[in-house]
Amino acid sequence: MKKKIILPIIAVAIFFTTTSYKSDFFEIAKQIEIFTTLFKEINMNYVDETNPAELMDTAITAMLAELDPYTVYWNEQEVEQARIQNSGEYTGIGASVQTRDHKITIVEPYKGYPADKAGLKAGDEIIQIGEVNVSDFNDDAGELLKGAPGTSVQLKYRRQGKIETTELKREAVELNAVPFFKLFNNDIGYIVLSKFNRKASSEVASALKKLKEQGAKKIILDLRGNPGGLLTEAVNTTNIFVNKGEVITTTKSIIEKYNQSYKTQKDPLDIDIPLAVLVNGRSASASEIVSGSLQDLDRAVVIGARSFGKGLVQRPKPLTYNTQLKVTISRYYTPSGRCIQALDYWNRDKDGNAVRTKAEDYNEFTTRNGRKVYDGGGILPDVLLETSKFSGVTQALVEKNAIFDYATHYYFSHKLTNVKDFNFTDKDYQDFKTFLKSTDFDYTTKTEKELKNTLKIAQKEGFSDDINTQYQQLLNSINKAKEKDLEDKKPEIVNLLTDEIIKRYFYQEGLYNFYIEENPEILKAVEILNNSKEYNRILGKL
Repeated sequence: MKKKIILPIIAVAIFFTTTSYKSDFFEIAKQIEIFTTLFKEINMNYVDETNPAELMDTAITAMLAELDPYTVYWNEQEVEQARIQNSGEYTGIGASVQTRDHKITIVEPYKGYPADKAGLKAGDEIIQIGEVNVSDFNDDAGELLKGAPGTSVQLKYRRQGKIETTELKREAVELNAVPFFKLFNNDIGYIVLSKFNRKASSEVASALKKLKEQGAKKIILDLRGNPGGLLTEAVNTTNIFVNKGEVITTTKSIIEKYNQSYKTQKDPLDIDIPLAVLVNGRSASASEIVSGSLQDLDRAVVIGARSFGKGLVQRPKPLTYNTQLKVTISRYYTPSGRCIQALDYWNRDKDGNAVRTKAEDYNEFTTRNGRKVYDGGGILPDVLLETSKFSGVTQALVEKNAIFDYATHYYFSHKLTNVKDFNFTDKDYQDFKTFLKSTDFDYTTKTEKELKNTLKIAQKEGFSDDINTQYQQLLNSINKAKEKDLEDKKPEIVNLLTDEIIKRYFYQEGLYNFYIEENPEILKAVEILNNSKEYNRILGKL
């Protein structure tokens, strides 16, 4: 059952500025008043000194956690970061960084930008910015890296256990939605679309025009790892390949004004060129609108692994003091009527976790040509490949940075000057597994979680002594199965290791050039595009 939510005082701005009022307005006002008086009494009377800002932040975070992970509160810095993400332009160091636990780690320096020029590498941990020690800085230390174009900053960083220094000169950075496109095999155009910012559709259109001028007669659109972005850009990107006036997605909500139908508004660039779209478990939101609509309209063959399954639409709502609420306002549906949302945040299990839609509960829909497609769990590709999948162990390796950390280890222990010389061997994979043991990598399976819950119940009922031996035996069996899992899921793990390692030596450009020659998904796309009979059979045209 959904819990009642006590709304923080900051929420007043939301409900008094929206144009449509909910029917339970009195209950909203009542809860705001309760919270206001409670918040005041705690800050005035608590035995120790309180921090009102931190208490409010905790209240907001706890409240939004009851909804879904995409409904979030943004402070001023986060609002600016969102603006940069959508515009694709900012002034800074030209690198992707991870800020966590008072640490700043370089994730990827962009070729030719300040971080790269200063000699920073992926895996470097920045420990001092100017005169400020990152570990002593309570706010987001990443903000210290920003500054006016042309200004310089001294950095101290840790690399492979050694402390080094460098000077970095900030400059304007432009993040392209299409970081790479290229003609290969004489007539196949390859376009990578990494995000849906305001330049996404225009950059895809520009890439398509140039590739056709060079002789492209077939196109591969790579949406793997694309987390989404602006819904309108998803519609405009699809419009490049489909006719004007096509419904690409509809959004539905209990608030009537958010019930909308999004149609293509322009004349297309090419509605006939054979098209393959690549997706994987990290293709989400706007990526799923594009791949799902092209699949429903039988305009493209979708290849890879089931996409993430994010069928929720968010909209930023301005609050006071330059803050914002990014709130889920509706669900989106593909042209056939599918909602691809995989997790149900409104009907949680007994532990409060969102429930994943079961395969037996998927609903069947049909594409324009009558092919069967299903809702409830992301976009299922027309052609599934093992190398694209994200199993439990693979997801754990990514989340715990094991893939990233091993790539750092590999980079500083192997010399590589030509991408064609790279080959991740069985010996390398054994070294990777040894590396995991040295870092005490571990992950908890759903089976283990259920088993531990069972033991807790047994302890309460006084049965723990009777079943403890069997419990330990089961845990040992699970651990052996987890080790076997590393071998069984080797193709998908090696695929991710290869991606991360290649980027260390040859940047994104080198990785995409490597893809064209070696990537299983691209090779499969080429095979299908070069076989018109198979292409048309998949799309239900035969």
